[in-house]
Amino acid sequence: MKNLSRLLMPLVLLAACPAFAQERVFRCGNEYTNNAADAQKRGCKVMEGGNVTVVQGTAPRAATPAASLSTSSGGSAVRSPSGSPRVEGSDQRARDGEARSVLESELKKAEERQAQLQREFNNGEPEKQGAESRNYQKYLDRVADMKAEIARNESDIAGIRREIGRLPANR
Repeated sequence: MKNLSRLLMPLVLLAACPAFAQERVFRCGNEYTNNAADAQKRGCKVMEGGNVTVVQGTAPRAATPAASLSTSSGGSAVRSPSGSPRVEGSDQRARDGEARSVLESELKKAEERQAQLQREFNNGEPEKQGAESRNYQKYLDRVADMKAEIARNESDIAGIRREIGRLPANR
C-alpha cells in the first residue's frame, strides 16, 4: 500500500502541474491578454477563478464591385443573394406595383374590419347578447375579446403600412 501511494503521488502532482503552469490573464475592457507589461500600461484587471477561452472572430469579406450594385437613382447599394436570377428593371417595377396593389387591398380590408369592430365595440359598451344579461361574466369576457381583436387588427394595419412604406415609390 505504501509503495502504491509513493507511485501515485508524483503522478497526481504531474497531472495538476498544467493548471499551475497557466499564466495570469488580464481583462482590458472587452479584450483579454496574458502580456503583463501591456496589461499594466493599460490598467487591465487580473481575471481570477476560471479559465478564459477566446475565439477569434472572422473578418467580414470585402465587397467586390460586381457583388454590390448601385441603384439607378444613386441610392444605397443593393445586393442580391448568390445564385438568384437577375430581374429586369421593368419586371421589378411591375412586381413592386403588383405587391403594392395587393398590400393596399389588404389594408383596405383591414381598415373596413377595424371600422366594423369599433362599431360593434360601441366605446366599450357593446349590446348584451342572449345569456349575457343573466351572466355578466360572459359579457365581460366578450368585451375583453373584442378589445384584443381590435388591438390585433390595429397591429395588422400598422404592419401593412410598414410594408407599403418599404416598397419603392410609384413611377
